[in-house]
Amino acid sequence: RQASVSCNLAVFLGSGGHTSEILSLLSAIDFARYSRRIYFISEGDTLSMHKAIDLECVKAADANKGTHSTPYSFIVIPRARHVHQPLLTTPFTAMVSLAASIWHITIAPILGRPAAEVLLLNGPGTCFVLCIAAYINRILGLRSPKLIYVESFARVRRLSLSGRLLRPLVDRFVVQWPDLLKDGKRGEYRGWLV
Repeated sequence: RQASVSCNLAVFLGSGGHTSEILSLLSAIDFARYSRRIYFISEGDTLSMHKAIDLECVKAADANKGTHSTPYSFIVIPRARHVHQPLLTTPFTAMVSLAASIWHITIAPILGRPAAEVLLLNGPGTCFVLCIAAYINRILGLRSPKLIYVESFARVRRLSLSGRLLRPLVDRFVVQWPDLLKDGKRGEYRGWLV
């Protein structure tokens, strides 16, 4: 895509360090190019929402002296797995999260809500369900966002479980440490991004 063409960007804020990493990455992009931003957050993660609002305010002030901002919105989805949740109950919560993700990635855009053209992911399991929802669109021949997964900076020697699961599914798989690509499988090493 040409640099002069804008697109809708969706970002999954995975809470804690994952949110900090992805917002650090977002702080370096031109918000005018990504004219609508959709932030997916997990249920109950108000801290990530506040951090994203803070970034939006800073970017708006930098770009337009605070007078105008490009639109952004938040979508709350149920967590695929809660911290310390027993594995036995995880399939149920993951299915609830998947149903909500399918609603927001597939059904709502069909009904007229703006759809993301790029979905930026890193981190915990809920990003896996978002990726699956986007992949269902591809299987059905529906419009689907380009999927970009950025492995956490904390992953130096071994990919996270989310990284291992999403690597074959995403359009671009980016790591921040070269040792993570020694297995010869697909991926891009871009150095430290955060």
